[in-house]
Amino acid sequence: MNEEKDKTVILLQGSMLALNVAAVILISTFIYYTTEKIIYRYDARSFLDGVTAIPKNPENVMHTCIIAAVFLIVSFLFRQIVKKYQLMICSMLFDLVLCFMVIYTLNFNYNGLLLFLFATMISLVKGGKVKVALVALAIGGYVLADYELLSIYMPLYHLNSYIQYYPASTQQIFYGVFNILISLNVVLFIIYCVYVINAQRGTIEQINELYHEIQTANEQLQEYASMTEKMTQTKERNRLAREIHDTLGHTLTGIATGLDACLALIDISPEQTKKQLKLLSDVSREGIKDVRRSVNELRPDALERLSLDAAIRKMIIDMSQASDVKIYFSTEEKHLKFDEDEENAIYRVIQESITNAVRHGKAGKIWITLKRQNDMILLSIKDNGIGAKEIKSGFGTKHIKERIEMLHGTVSFDGSDGFTVTAEIPIRWGENYD
Repeated sequence: MNEEKDKTVILLQGSMLALNVAAVILISTFIYYTTEKIIYRYDARSFLDGVTAIPKNPENVMHTCIIAAVFLIVSFLFRQIVKKYQLMICSMLFDLVLCFMVIYTLNFNYNGLLLFLFATMISLVKGGKVKVALVALAIGGYVLADYELLSIYMPLYHLNSYIQYYPASTQQIFYGVFNILISLNVVLFIIYCVYVINAQRGTIEQINELYHEIQTANEQLQEYASMTEKMTQTKERNRLAREIHDTLGHTLTGIATGLDACLALIDISPEQTKKQLKLLSDVSREGIKDVRRSVNELRPDALERLSLDAAIRKMIIDMSQASDVKIYFSTEEKHLKFDEDEENAIYRVIQESITNAVRHGKAGKIWITLKRQNDMILLSIKDNGIGAKEIKSGFGTKHIKERIEMLHGTVSFDGSDGFTVTAEIPIRWGENYD
């Protein structure tokens, strides 16, 4: 139940408790003062002639009922404050003892406390079947604790005997008050049971609605998972395309440039041409290995065998020999050791930039600078090629940008004086970095 429904349940229980406490105190006090009145008027003989039993001590009956009523109120308030299931059950068992004690003390002239007791049990005990059993038990207990039934088997004093001591007009008032108390208690109990049943029905409907919402959300999550899987596949295909493009593009650019040099030398110096062709053959073989490695594991073969620094320098030497382009690499860092994805990105950005400088920029010289600034790596690749007044987003520059952005870095291109690639990459600095 929600908070508003809980307040209504507590209010109904409190109303039943107040009504029952009033009835118990009123009946026990009425018996005591009527007894005192009979004694005061010396009507004891005539009164005793018309009854089968009387309480041993009416004053003790009144005091016992008042004290029990006070404890019932305290126990009820205790349950509202504590809100702990185990303690609330103990409090309910305490109420059970008090209720039966009061009913017995009043010689079963009033059994309405049983309805309050079972109303409390219904709200506290968990489990639908148990609650149904308690309702049945409440009805059974209410019937069995009836005075008319029990008086057949044991001597009991009756409230009617004390009411009939008074004049007829006064008797009507007492009977009316007594019957109103009993009827109100029954009505409150019925209202309470109906409310609890409707509240539970509402809770079940809410649970069903929530279940359907969860089902819908689950279906949406499955759709999102399918979309995510497709996006992941697309991302992986794009990554594979970048790797193959970087590897093949770099190798083929070197070979194409070298072949152009061979065409220029073949008539002038056949021996020099042979040496150049031998270098191109070696570069192509290395390129084939790199392509195979990239396709299999998407990591440059050079980085598998060498450190980042050594891999960059080998790439520079191979390209310089194949294309006759002078490439200069400088770094202030003694040991270039980063995480794998960072090393892949740095290597591929340098490789793609060299390829673009040779293929599109017709550069004769390339300067590569790598330095550390706080937690950033500043990478600059500049060439003396033809540059570009308007920089278009081609396959190479697009992949350079994607690689840097995957590491949450930034990259810029400048084609005003040759072509310059400037990248800022936040680095986690590998565990083995010194």
